[in-house]
This record gives sequence, structure tokens and C-alpha cells, in this order.
Amino acid sequence: MAAPRILIVGGGFAGMECAHKLERKLAPHEAELRLISPMDHQLYLPLLPHVASGVLTPQSVAVPLRRMLRRTAIVPGGAIGVDTKAKAVIVRKINGEEVVERYDYLVLTPGSVTRQFDIPGVDKYAVGVKTLAEAAWIRDHVISQLDLAAASSHREEREQRLQFVVVGGGYAGVETAAYLQRLTCAAVKRYPGLDVSQIKWHVVDVAPKLMPELGDRLGEKAMEIMQRRGVNVSLGVSVAKATEDTVTLTDDRVLPCRTLIWTAGVAPSPLIATLGADTNKGRLVVRPDLTVPGLDGVFALGDAAAVPDLAKGGDAICPPTAQHAMRQGWAAAKNVLAALRGFPLTDYRHKDMGLVVDLGGIQAVSKPLGVQLTGLPAQVVARGYHLGALRTLTARFRTAANWGLNAVAGDDYVRTGFQAQRPATLKDFEMTDAYLSREEISARVASAGL
Repeated sequence: MAAPRILIVGGGFAGMECAHKLERKLAPHEAELRLISPMDHQLYLPLLPHVASGVLTPQSVAVPLRRMLRRTAIVPGGAIGVDTKAKAVIVRKINGEEVVERYDYLVLTPGSVTRQFDIPGVDKYAVGVKTLAEAAWIRDHVISQLDLAAASSHREEREQRLQFVVVGGGYAGVETAAYLQRLTCAAVKRYPGLDVSQIKWHVVDVAPKLMPELGDRLGEKAMEIMQRRGVNVSLGVSVAKATEDTVTLTDDRVLPCRTLIWTAGVAPSPLIATLGADTNKGRLVVRPDLTVPGLDGVFALGDAAAVPDLAKGGDAICPPTAQHAMRQGWAAAKNVLAALRGFPLTDYRHKDMGLVVDLGGIQAVSKPLGVQLTGLPAQVVARGYHLGALRTLTARFRTAANWGLNAVAGDDYVRTGFQAQRPATLKDFEMTDAYLSREEISARVASAGL
């Protein structure tokens, strides 16, 4: 008799942690482990602004799945549809081949994509900060704007190329703007004919406060730091439309700009919509034990699941953060193992440890366990937390070494060029249009004989 198959969709924080824990707890004969991921690494998303600014190399924040997982078979592709009745997942491999993967237990951790709104031009001219490719593209693009501005003899073009707009006042948007503003202001001093006063960074958010999750005091401190550096923070407004060389805000301001970085929240992976199950604001509804009501053998967690936050109580849902995704991965592994062995499942419960926001240099704001910190103490906590959360000693060493080298030697202003010819839209980087309809899923499962 074949061993039960545990199929994990997604190699991010939740998926990789679940697989890693199952490898340690399962006997070799108990179950077959398979993980579906289009990437061969677990990406440490909170440090992508450091990659975009060149402070860290991409390898520092990408933990190879095959370094962490020894018994799990990795299927190199993306899940594009799920048929829960047939207990099958349709996978499009990275070579374009489509296969159907059956399962006995399914762990859904497909993560999230950059949230888009129906705003003219955003789908064509905005880029997110969700993947390594996006971070690498942003670095090349931002430095190329300085090169192109220096080469141009037209005032209007220079103004467009030296203004940058980041949409989103959460920690991802603020950190991205903070790090890239420091990079461009340092780099422009090396360009005869350009002046630091020409560099203009804008952070735009429809919310009335910057990073409201930090509280008033730390949010105001972050605002003060950003404004002191010359970053223009516009709250209570959003983007009305975008073109190749302008961004129009909802207060009718028109900003000359050829760089639009979109960090206005995240949305669950479109894969969730293929299940036809109940959702909460797009996230799959799950029980506190991470099982999906009405779907046999299906667990869901991470950004794509509306996991009840038992620590807060009421109708609270766990926020889509790395700390929750990692711990949900551990909890899911424990419950999959319990289901396999016929034992009772346990509920997920974790008290949020707070947020850390690294603004570059010695500037940061942090709220570990409710303690409000600013400046160097906050920076020590922020970087210490990130080092602890990275999953291998190799990644920790690379990250710490890169930070140290940058602190001593400063930035380098080099365009690698390998992303120069790549289409740069949210759809191209995050593959949001790859998913199948319910009818297409049924047809493919039927053709596979399942």
C-alpha cells in the first residue's frame, strides 16, 4: 500500500517551515512529502528593500529549499488550480509542462501578491516589492534614472527621471523609500551636472497616518525622520492615474515621474479563488486548527488564509506577517501529523511580537513586545530580529557581512543590466494571470483520469 501523500503548495515562510518540521517528525515510511514552488528558495521578504538598494546581495535573503529540505520532493512549478473533490492540484512547471499532482493531505500556503486597484496605468507602469526579480529590477532602474538624467539635456526629462513615487505607507513602502532615498542622494554626488536638491522621493498613502500599526508616537517619529531627509509624505491621498512619465494624485497634483513603486498592501494568491470555498476579504476561511471547513484533508495558512487570531480574540484575523506564517507552518505540521496518526488537532495561537522598521543607517523605529524604541536601540533590535529569523547560518553570515561592509565602505552604484530587457509590470513579475477557471481545472483533472 502506497504511503499517504502530503502535498504542500508554496515554498515561502509557511510552506517551507511546515515541510521542514514534517521531515523531522515523520518516519520515512509514514508519508510522501512533496512541495510545489516555482522558485527554488524561501525568500525573506522583510529585507527586500535592502536588496533593492544594494545593501544586501540577493543570495543573502534567499534560503535554498534544497539546503533546508532533504526528504521533500520539490516540484518546480506553480499551482494554477485545485480540485478538492478529486484531491488534485494542477501544476504548470517552469518549463511550461502541465501535470496533475494528487494528494491525501493538502497544505495550502500560496502566499500573496501585490494588491492592485482599478487605477488607470498602474498595471502597466507600477512595479512591486514582492520578489527578488522586482528588487533587482528596481535597483537597476533607479540607478539608470540617474545615468539617463545626467545624459539628458532636457530639463523636463531630468525632472521626470529624478522624481520617484512609492505608494503605500506601511513598513514595506516606508523602508523601500528610506533605503532608496539614501542611495540616490549619495549616488547623485558622483554625477557632475546633477544636484542632490533635484532628487525628490514621494511616499503616498490613503491612510491618515504613517504605519498606524506602530502607534502614534513611533509613526510620528518615522514621519519626522523621513521628512528630515527630504522625503515628501502625502497622507489621505492616493493615485488617480499613471502614465509613462507622470503620476496623478487624487488631490489633482501631477508629479513628473518615471518610477512608480507599488506597495499598497497585499492580496491573497489568485489560486484561492479556484477552490470555490468561503473567503474573508479574499483569504480562505479556516478553523483555528488551520483546517478548511468542508474540504477533506485540506489545511491553509499564511497570507492566503484568514486564520483566527485567538490571542486577540473576537473576530480578529492574524495579519499577513512573517512571524505568523512561520509559526503557522509549525502548527500545520503538527496538525497534519496528528491527522495522519488519528490524534486530536490543536488550535493555532501566537501573541504578536511587534514590528521593526529599518530606515537605514542608525535610524529605525521598533516595537518589540510593546516596548517603543527609536534610533540605534531600535536598529539593533530590528537587525537582530532579522538575523534570528533567517533560517540558515549561511544566510545570517552573508547578511551580517553585507551590512558590515556597507557600513564601512558605503554604497556602490552599479547597474547589473541583466533585468534591462525584462517587462516590468506587476503581472509579469508576480504571474497573476496564470490561474485556471473551475471549468479548466475539471477538464484537466478528467483528462488525467482522476
